[in-house]
Amino acid sequence: MPAASIRARARAEMINEIKAIARAHLAAQGANLSLRAVARDMGMVSSAIYRYFASRDELLTALIVDGYHALGDAAQAADAGITDRADLRGRWLAVCHAVRRWALTHPAEYALLFGSPVPGYAAPQETTMAAVRTPTVLIGILAEGFAAGILTDPGPGDLPGAVQADLAAVRAGFFPGVPESLLGRGAIGWMHCFGAVSFEVFGQLDGLIQAREEYFDHQMRRMADLIGLSG
Repeated sequence: MPAASIRARARAEMINEIKAIARAHLAAQGANLSLRAVARDMGMVSSAIYRYFASRDELLTALIVDGYHALGDAAQAADAGITDRADLRGRWLAVCHAVRRWALTHPAEYALLFGSPVPGYAAPQETTMAAVRTPTVLIGILAEGFAAGILTDPGPGDLPGAVQADLAAVRAGFFPGVPESLLGRGAIGWMHCFGAVSFEVFGQLDGLIQAREEYFDHQMRRMADLIGLSG
């Protein structure tokens, strides 16, 4: 194997180890991440870690991008697991439950993505591109259903004109051909999914709801009804 390839592999392994230790710090201490502390746990002098990450923010960005992609992978796998592609409701529910399972399995990473902003950190564009993967899976189900004639345009109803204009811009950028009204309903479902997951992950249901999975499923089914995904 060429020496350059060996060095590249060694560097990739070191980066993965740094990120693994950083995730452990997130789980123990939240987003108050310190490169010096990570280096100490790696058995490195603090200056050595800067060969791999130039700053705390660069390491945070790597963790955020990894988290969004891991969540997106879970969402895509759940959607692909429904063999009847015309079962839009089943696909929607499968993805929503996959989001919840991933969040409960990786609460520290979920908190980094959807919890309080990290003081002093400004997310770069690359995090935004990774963040759209999961909502793209959810709204993509509606786009496929509309293209196949399974879903119809529900009409604007009481959707405010200014919101229609916002959704038209989203449609042009990501989902051409999907009516603003259907896109708006899908966005409500997507936001409610993450809101319900956040309530559970961040302890807002403690002392209130014990049947967490059943309650989540109930909420997502009501959202599917709102969107027009019949049983």
